[in-house]
Formats: sequence, C-alpha cells, structure tokens
Amino acid sequence: MTRAPDGPGPSGERADAARNRARLLEVAARLVAERGVEHVTMHEVAEAAGVGKGTLFRRFGDRDGLVLALLAEAEAEFQEAYTSGPPPLGPGAPARDRLEAFGCALIERNTADADPGAALGRRLPHARRHASDTASALHLHVSTLLRETGVDGDHDMLAHALLAFVDFETADHLRNEQQVPAARLQSTWVDLVRRVSRADEAQGVSEGR
Repeated sequence: MTRAPDGPGPSGERADAARNRARLLEVAARLVAERGVEHVTMHEVAEAAGVGKGTLFRRFGDRDGLVLALLAEAEAEFQEAYTSGPPPLGPGAPARDRLEAFGCALIERNTADADPGAALGRRLPHARRHASDTASALHLHVSTLLRETGVDGDHDMLAHALLAFVDFETADHLRNEQQVPAARLQSTWVDLVRRVSRADEAQGVSEGR
C-alpha cells in the first residue's frame, strides 16, 4: 500500500519539510560547535547534510538566515526559563524581582565565552539581530514586566533603553575596554531597574497616589 504524503503540521509546515529543516539545523549546529560559526559555510552545511546548496538557501535565505535559525534554537531553553521556569526568573515572583533576575541572567549568558547563543548573536549584523524573533521576545518580556511593575511611561522605549545596556556591543566594550566585570554589570542592571521603579513610586507619592 502506498503511504499518503505527510500533511502539514500545526504550524502549516509539512512534516517532511520540518524534518529536513531539523536535520539541516542539527548538522549546522554540529559544524558550528566543532569549528566556530565564522568558519562554517553554506556549502559545507549542505554537503554534510546531503542536500543541494540551493535547498539550504531556499530554506534559510542566506547565511545570516541560517545563523538566526540556529540562534532561535540556542535561545529556546533560556526563553522557556524566563517565561515558564521557576521564580524569580520565571512566573511566581514579583515583576520587579523577575526583571532584576532576567537582566542578571542575560548578562551572565552574554558574557560567558562558551555560550552558544552569545557566540551566534555576535556574528549577526546589528540590524538583523535586532529584527529577529529572539530580540523581539526579549523586548516584549522586559516591556511587559515594566508594565506589571507599575512603572508609568513609555514601556516600549524604556525596554529599549534597558536592553541597550546589555547589548553585545555595549557589554563587550565595557568588559574588554573598560575592564568591567560581569558582576558589576549585573549590579548596575539591578540598580537601573530599582531606580526606574523607585522614580515611579516617588512620583506617585508626590501626586498623592
């Protein structure tokens, strides 16, 4: 009996296409782990996966598209931790405590030389990285926690301002050029969060709220 073709999955992607994508990402991740992302080419990934290079380009668009997909895979565990993991990073703690824990965890990851997500993120052009689903998820999380903390103001722009402090370019400059240790970056993040929320509390007192 002839087997019926695999139908589309919940996301609309055919099951066979999803398997092929997973295989390509698995091969790419292995090569990146062995050689470093800067030394892996699209041709090598296609060859190791046993597909034509055109298939790889159709799937991911270009090399940066492949790196973005790898970044999303590498960040999945962290995203799960801050959205549904144990407190204070995950739900169950006050919003301000979660925001403090989130920034400290992000700084720890971004300053860890062996962290695969950080290594991939540094190899992406600034504009592509900030337009990625990963960056959008981080921004949404921070802006949501600011709102839940009760901070008045433009939560969207405040989230951009806070995240700029922990961006790779800023953190790398402070660590490498100014010799600022990760622990100091983390304590400054906590200070920033508390100052933002305290300023709001002070305003509420002065207005009789």
